[in-house]
Amino acid sequence: MTTHSLAECRMLDGTIIKGWFYATEKPAPAIIMSHGFNCVKEMTLPEVAETFHSSGFNVFLYDARSVGEVMENHAICLIRCVLPRTCPVSSDIFTYVADPSTVDSRNIALWGMSFGAAVSACSAAVDRRPKAVVMVCPLFTYVQPHLADKAFALLIKDRISQLRGNEPYSLAPFTPRGDNPIGMGGAGGPGGVESYNLMTRASQLDHPDFRDQISLQTYQKLAMWRPMAYLDMMKAPVMMVIPEFDNISSPSEQQEAFDMIKSSKKLHWAKGSGHLSILTGEGSSEMILDTVRWLQEAFGVETS
Repeated sequence: MTTHSLAECRMLDGTIIKGWFYATEKPAPAIIMSHGFNCVKEMTLPEVAETFHSSGFNVFLYDARSVGEVMENHAICLIRCVLPRTCPVSSDIFTYVADPSTVDSRNIALWGMSFGAAVSACSAAVDRRPKAVVMVCPLFTYVQPHLADKAFALLIKDRISQLRGNEPYSLAPFTPRGDNPIGMGGAGGPGGVESYNLMTRASQLDHPDFRDQISLQTYQKLAMWRPMAYLDMMKAPVMMVIPEFDNISSPSEQQEAFDMIKSSKKLHWAKGSGHLSILTGEGSSEMILDTVRWLQEAFGVETS
């Protein structure tokens, strides 16, 4: 097992992002890893980070804004996924990661899973410094049309309530039936149940600072975000990993998104994999090694 050090980096607005930095012994490329919706860095990703590190890369694995250790205060904690501010945060993290002496600042990649993959893509669309982008089972669509009217009415009702001095309404991201007000993340089907089980396991495993609660207003921010509109703006090479049996993010929509990318790109079709088994199930080791080889080619270097 590789070792890491605790790291903190200050964002432009003063927010402190906390994460784990896996440093190499000599200057080498780096990978910035972003997790999925309402997850924390301790969920599955450390094993992947250790593989990247043992392959010769520096790695920064962090908790996204307002989750995990990045808790400024209770009010901000409840307003998860402040999307207009999330992608600029990725740029500030890039600046931080480029500074250590062990990092080859010319060769830094963004790696994201699910929601984190969409954030990484949007960041790279505007900030052209990343040398490469890896998108694993990216999640692009958040609102099911038949639920929109009722959900949006609830959002406005909550905003009015807050203006009258009441606390923001919060709820679990998924019910035991796998539902939520906007129908995101495979809600209403097997994917929603998978997501509920993931959140339940995270609570049972007592991951540090994990909270199975989000603000209702999170759904408004998701409804107003259109990450697919940024895909054709990326200039860096992109590798996308699509699980064949993804019940949380439609494989056909992921394929559609891949087709929209205009930069150099590689598709890894993960046969037999699902959204939540993509990093741990059968074929995951081969997929991660394929990612390592692709990154080495994108960086133009050989790592150990």
